[in-house]
Amino acid sequence: MMNGDFQRPGTSATYTMDDSDEEDINIPDRRGQGDQTSMRRPKTAKQTFLTQSQRTKKRSASSRERAHRSLEERPPWVQPSVRGAVPTPDLTVTHINQTHDRVRARDMAAMFNEGQTSTDWLKNHSIEHFSLTLKDLLSKGQIVRPKNNHNQRSDGPPRELQFEASIVNAFEYKLYESIEMYHNRIRWLLKGSKKTFGMIKGNKVALVLDSSDSNCGFGRISHFRESLTELIDEQLHNREMLYLMSFGTETDELWHTPRYTNVRILDEARYWVNSLSGIGGCNLLAALKKALKVKDIDSIVLVLGSCPDQNAEVLVEYIEQFTAGRQVPLHCVAFDCNNHLTNLTLRKLADISGGRYHVYASGSEEQIYTGTDITMLLREIRIAQDVINKIQEMRQGMMGDALISILNEISLEVQKLPQSRFLPRPPNHAGPLVLEEPSFLPKTSEEWLQQNGLKGKRLSLYQVLAPNAFNQIEEFIPIIRKSVRSQTHEKAMTQFEWHDGTIKNVHVDPALLFDYQKQLGATVKLYERRVDWLSKSSRRLFGTLTEKRIVILVDLSLSNANYLVHIQHSLRLLLQEQLLSKEAFNLIGFSSTARAWRPFMHEPTEQNLQMAWKWVLGLECGGSRNFLSALRLALENEEDRKRNLSDCGWRYLFTSGIPDQLPEVICSFMEEATIGQATRLHAVLFNVDDYDSRGAIPGRYANITRTAECLRTLAHVTGGRFHWFRETGIIESDDIRSILSEMDKAVNYSQKCAMLVDSVKKRSPKYQAELTNGSSDDQPKMLPMRPSSAKKRALPAPKHTELSLARLQITETKDKDDSKSLPRSRPSSAKKDPSKLDSNRLATEKDRKTKRPGSAHKAKPTKQVFYTEFKNEVGTVFKQYPDILGKKKAVRKAINHPVIPDREELKTTKEWLKMYGLGKLRLDLNKLVSGPECTHAKRHIGTLNKSVTAKYCTIFPSVNIKGTVRHLQIQAHELEDYEKQIELVLRRYLRRLQWLLGASRRTFGAVVEKKVTVLVDTSGSMVSHMDELKQELVALVWDQFQRENISFNIIRFSGDIEPWRNSLVEPTEINCHDAVRWISTFVPAGNTCTLEALLHAFKDKEVQAMYLLTDGKPDSSTARVLREVAQVNTIRGVKIHTISFNCEDETANIFLRQLAAMCRSRYHRCFAGMDGDLMAHKLLDEGFKDIDHPVLPTFDSDDLKRLVDEIEQARHFLSQSRSFRQLFGTTAKPHEKNMSARHIPANHVRPPVSAGAT
Repeated sequence: MMNGDFQRPGTSATYTMDDSDEEDINIPDRRGQGDQTSMRRPKTAKQTFLTQSQRTKKRSASSRERAHRSLEERPPWVQPSVRGAVPTPDLTVTHINQTHDRVRARDMAAMFNEGQTSTDWLKNHSIEHFSLTLKDLLSKGQIVRPKNNHNQRSDGPPRELQFEASIVNAFEYKLYESIEMYHNRIRWLLKGSKKTFGMIKGNKVALVLDSSDSNCGFGRISHFRESLTELIDEQLHNREMLYLMSFGTETDELWHTPRYTNVRILDEARYWVNSLSGIGGCNLLAALKKALKVKDIDSIVLVLGSCPDQNAEVLVEYIEQFTAGRQVPLHCVAFDCNNHLTNLTLRKLADISGGRYHVYASGSEEQIYTGTDITMLLREIRIAQDVINKIQEMRQGMMGDALISILNEISLEVQKLPQSRFLPRPPNHAGPLVLEEPSFLPKTSEEWLQQNGLKGKRLSLYQVLAPNAFNQIEEFIPIIRKSVRSQTHEKAMTQFEWHDGTIKNVHVDPALLFDYQKQLGATVKLYERRVDWLSKSSRRLFGTLTEKRIVILVDLSLSNANYLVHIQHSLRLLLQEQLLSKEAFNLIGFSSTARAWRPFMHEPTEQNLQMAWKWVLGLECGGSRNFLSALRLALENEEDRKRNLSDCGWRYLFTSGIPDQLPEVICSFMEEATIGQATRLHAVLFNVDDYDSRGAIPGRYANITRTAECLRTLAHVTGGRFHWFRETGIIESDDIRSILSEMDKAVNYSQKCAMLVDSVKKRSPKYQAELTNGSSDDQPKMLPMRPSSAKKRALPAPKHTELSLARLQITETKDKDDSKSLPRSRPSSAKKDPSKLDSNRLATEKDRKTKRPGSAHKAKPTKQVFYTEFKNEVGTVFKQYPDILGKKKAVRKAINHPVIPDREELKTTKEWLKMYGLGKLRLDLNKLVSGPECTHAKRHIGTLNKSVTAKYCTIFPSVNIKGTVRHLQIQAHELEDYEKQIELVLRRYLRRLQWLLGASRRTFGAVVEKKVTVLVDTSGSMVSHMDELKQELVALVWDQFQRENISFNIIRFSGDIEPWRNSLVEPTEINCHDAVRWISTFVPAGNTCTLEALLHAFKDKEVQAMYLLTDGKPDSSTARVLREVAQVNTIRGVKIHTISFNCEDETANIFLRQLAAMCRSRYHRCFAGMDGDLMAHKLLDEGFKDIDHPVLPTFDSDDLKRLVDEIEQARHFLSQSRSFRQLFGTTAKPHEKNMSARHIPANHVRPPVSAGAT
């Protein structure tokens, strides 16, 4: 019993209950005396209430004395230390209500789980916590004996478990919910700074950063600073204390001790982070020693991005020894570190210290899943998946050796139904069709544009400007003796490029063009309404069905099992909206085999359409895509042929993948089967992105891009249309593309109209005055200009004298054959004094330069007039006579001796050949040997009274020059001199070819601009050539950029874009070294975002040229890339030189050629072999004795191709010259003719020798 004192009301006696063996009974004396009688008796089962004795008072006095003595002996007070104190455990109770509060808050921890690590979070969210393990599932089953084992002993072990279906389904549903929760947690851990550094734990955090040269170089420092700033703003701003330190060869700390977090401390941390730079090596051991000695820190975050200077064993051993008996967790972060040994070391350090490990790699996203937090979540996902797999085994009736039976009678009936019955369906999906008859006959966009297009409405810009456009005229004016070109009226006319490339003078009428622009705007709105109409209802799915007889081929392969309801709904819309106005139709579904709705086409009556819809509702998916069987069923239908329905049948293919047969097989079958028939195939592709990888494997697989290319080819080969859509909208449609093309043309015409008006407006004096003086009201108005009629006119010229008139007549008539005689006397009516001469006119006549006569018979004598001594009479004297007898010798064409400098000039081959080409060096053999034509015609000689042939053929050799037979009038020694010069030029060309094939020019070509940007493709397809690419880039930096002083920048692109610098930099030695270090970090991964890289490069306003290096097509459409680049580069005119790096895809090479040609740039293709350099070396070493050997390879590069063509032309001229020189040894001279020549007929001519023949 409990000890207690009880006092009865109304008395002063105290009654004590005790558990001792005996009871003290104290009875006070009635006389009030102090003595008391003490009695003791044995304890009995019955308790007796007794009065209090005086012994109790003595006992309390002695206790007070002992308490006073203990206070005197107590040691003095010592202040307790709170350093290293830890919070009380969760189960410590300080109040009776705290127990209930802690139990209630345990389940509420999920609401505040953002600051928890995966270890803490999984305490309340793990599979075990939710009781979802396999053990928990088995505990829900009931053990029964097998029904078929009646002879088994009663004490034998039962081996069959029985479950309720609802319990198993609920259990499985909770598992899927848990997996989704873990996935959401992983997504949350991959956001913001948590993706880079993981979840930072602790209130007093020390941040230790790797600031070595390796981690802060190669263009990494900017990304490193941005990531650290994001870490401070997101996770470290709410910590209690912070301590920041960086380490390289030496350590550098921001503060000597941890600081309490406030706004000033955070600003200092951001400024310190943004000023980080490389400080030598990576002395991790020194940093750990210093960081572990810092007091008042409960978490250390170590960020390492390079390989430490110490061995892993040394670091691990140090951490083991230092943390023995201590709790100092290390949160280790591998920041974009490519060394797997460093990542392994950080994992060991985190495990030993009780911390966590996180890895971030920009080039390999899968490495981030090896961190501690995400690994624990993935382990829980695997556990849940294992339990789900066990449930699947249970549904089969066995799990290991145990028999499982799930009591669910409905599931047996449900399994008999097809899977398509469980797909979500739109409202009234199985109901009857609601037919709509079209109010007009639809047309394809091409047919519609013939009537409503710009040309059909006569709204083409050239049609509008044609009445006011005039061709440029250039004619010879005899009076001024030169050709004159027509001029434009400066106020109302301008020059405009016509659609055929010619330049015309156009009269600009602003009112007419303004009205034309309004009509263009109305037409564009009409086109927009057409596009909107094509994007609605069933036209969004199938396009417009414009034909009268239609057969629809529907893809029912197993891959479309999850989309069967979508296919049925699409066919429902088609049957309701577009088929009622047709003449005949049929439906064919195909998978491994093809089956038709009806044996032949039927009229689309309301009854037939409803029956067709019921047939569509009964379709099921299975098998592959045997498209050829469906096509044969549609084309080789004898029933349709009997009814004359197959001649004009149009087939619409509705599919989601590539057919089982090759496109070539299908196209050849279509060509043979449709001979003499107007049959076309329209392809409709509906895009499916989420095929089940564990499902059925199709007969042929291709990604969506190749599938679209295959179906587009099938449609266009047969003259049909291609339509591609997905659930969100239309991706590609031939009908819509035609309309959009016409809209782009209208916009282009409107822009040209504005350009024409602006070009005339800018030449207006009023516009110039407003531009100069401004049109604001606060400026003073200028005085009006004087009219042109008020200007002072020039004085009329004085009349000519006799001498000036005579000289003027000689000048004007010296080109005429019948010159008129000059008057010798001045008329009597003349009054002017001959002394008044026009000095200006005489000076002009003296300075006039006479042209050299083209031939001797056209030359005229030179005359000079003078005054005689008699009055005003003038005389004439001849100064120069023409060479009538032809004694002057004609000038022969001499062989030029060119000089080409040995030092290579930094020019393109096109520019270089303009200076040193064969035509510029006057070494074109065809021009040198071009003599008179050999006509072989007889001419009648009157004196001899007979026809005589020319003797040129017997004297001069005949050669064939460009298809014309001519006489060779150049001498043998001149040809020999020509051969020497052409060999010298050939050797110089070959040395130029070797220079172009040397060093970095072999890969990138010659960089001729002074401010360039290099775009480098580092996608996953470059993995086999990445080492070679790095070497070539390093050679480019040193060989061309640094040597030729070219400002440059490098942009790496794959799935994302990473520039080396934000703008162009000078090629200093420091910048070149930094560029080389950055190039060495390239890692091939991701896609090819060519368009985004080009647009990013255009942001630099100083760049003059771009060099795009890639090995394949871009991710986006090539047409879109060309269109976007043309739109951006039209005004700037930046050169975009393209480089095909080990690319064998001809489609990609064609795209690169088109991009370079559009920008008037060069295309270069890198070859792996050394054949070109070897052949050039052989030619230089062996000489040019054999013209046909060795043969130079064929180059695709623009520079190399032009130079090789010029080399081949020079070799051809050398062979021609040698063959021509051999003709002089076989041609008989006149004095060497023998008598046998008399027997040769007079009209016999030696056959000519073709150019190059011997």
